[in-house]
Amino acid sequence: MLREYRLDGRLKEMQARAVWDRIMGKRIGTYTSEVRVHQGVLYVTVLSAPLRQELTFARDKIRDLINEEMGENYVRDVVIR
Repeated sequence: MLREYRLDGRLKEMQARAVWDRIMGKRIGTYTSEVRVHQGVLYVTVLSAPLRQELTFARDKIRDLINEEMGENYVRDVVIR
């Protein structure tokens, strides 16, 4: 039914956002202003420059954790802005 109404992509995007909040925790969540997924790329806007740099170094690990939590390879790349 989700595929028929083309809602599966939107549902997976919402799941990726929820996984971000669960994996990164409340502290990092307070410094995050936007999390969205577009064509397999997770875009995260971070308000703190030091945190942005630290998360940039951990992009591959973040991608792997999100994909593991979702049970599939949904996120291909992570862009920290």
